[in-house]
Amino acid sequence: MAVETVKKQVGITETILRDAHQSLIATRMPIEQMLPILDTMDQINYHSVECWGGATFDSCLRFLKEDPWERLRKLRKGLPHQKLQMLFRGQNILGYSHYADDVVEYFVQKSIANGIDVIRIFDCLNDLRNLRTAVEATKKENGHAQIALCYTLGDAYTLEYWENIARDIENMGADSICIKDMAGLLLPGAAYDLVTALKKGSKLPIQLHTHYTSGMASMTYLKAIEAGVDVIDTAASPFSMGTSQPSTEVMVKALEGSPYDTGLDLHKLIEVGKHFEPYREECLKSGLLNPKVMGVNINTLRYQVPGGMLSNMIKQLGEQGKEDKLQEVLEEVPRVRKDLGEPPLVTPSSQIVGTQAVMNVLMGERYKVCSGQTKDLCRGLYGQTVKPMNPEVVAKIIPGETPITDRPADHIEPQLEKYKKEMAEYDQQPEDVLSYALFPQVATDFFKYRKAQQEGIDPAKADTKNGAYPV
Repeated sequence: MAVETVKKQVGITETILRDAHQSLIATRMPIEQMLPILDTMDQINYHSVECWGGATFDSCLRFLKEDPWERLRKLRKGLPHQKLQMLFRGQNILGYSHYADDVVEYFVQKSIANGIDVIRIFDCLNDLRNLRTAVEATKKENGHAQIALCYTLGDAYTLEYWENIARDIENMGADSICIKDMAGLLLPGAAYDLVTALKKGSKLPIQLHTHYTSGMASMTYLKAIEAGVDVIDTAASPFSMGTSQPSTEVMVKALEGSPYDTGLDLHKLIEVGKHFEPYREECLKSGLLNPKVMGVNINTLRYQVPGGMLSNMIKQLGEQGKEDKLQEVLEEVPRVRKDLGEPPLVTPSSQIVGTQAVMNVLMGERYKVCSGQTKDLCRGLYGQTVKPMNPEVVAKIIPGETPITDRPADHIEPQLEKYKKEMAEYDQQPEDVLSYALFPQVATDFFKYRKAQQEGIDPAKADTKNGAYPV
């Protein structure tokens, strides 16, 4: 007897304007590559278009010499009928350390005022206390607050854990939940069980974000859809697959005519893809797009280490001439992770665990030398890990210190006025203080570049001694 399938249209979040190029070409796509196709994209009934946040902010200022706020305003103008979405690192905003509540609130306010509709908010430890301020600020501005749970494996991450945290998220007042599988670890069968558990714990819509790194993503999406997932993240085909997301066109075609048909116009989607094909070829020719990131990296599943974390460890070992120690480091990673409370491996916890594993192997003694970030994690300054840390290891890393157990941001005094005073000479718009707060030196360099342009000075020939343009 055939099992009856309930008809359920699946939503598509398009990532070509943010995570797709962040994953494949280090977030280097300039706004000029995006503008000509926005009108076509605006005619497609996407669930949302992810276009801002994550590493785009830093990359705009540091490498592209673009004002990220102006980029957002242009995208808003070009996509008037789409919900624009951004990625937000909870109390870290878009940086790597915690900020005071007043900075978080102001950043959310300005993001929504400049055009963002959906804010996807996550914390590297899945500590919901670090998400509270951002969620409340988003709701206050009438935005959609989506909490993203960093997917990971380990003894603590049972189906009961996921079900309970989904219930807590709904009670927080969030509008939806996203499974953020940043390393491509989520297998098809596990995806079915995970979505089922989240649906059991909450009535909120469930979205799934994954990467093709391990080669599993499309199969994972199909099983998640069968379990009732509401929305999936995909990328226009020229910047799909590899370390990016599955292809939008392929997933839409795969679901066409099924009970999960997306209802999207495949011809329009193909038109979007064709627009980005020449830029993809340009990136391949320049070396910006490395063919290595386009393949399957089975080591992701073998070691449960995200691709970026693996490449970072290889780089650290190479700088010390110790490439032969890679296997030892990979074996040390799960031990360090267990000692430090089994955190998900995502920025910045992935860098903390990976760097510490490298140090432990190279020093020949575990925790003989520790990074400042490892010490801060042990101090509780990043939040609470899902499992207790090894007390003997903590005592060795921060001898004589007592870790905090409350919300880390409760220990941070208001910062906004201080930042305003520090960058007053460069202030041209209200949003500038936020650029400075997140990336002080990078933003200052950009402000000097902007001033040189406004004064008609060729930035390449500007007087760097007088600060007209940064070296």
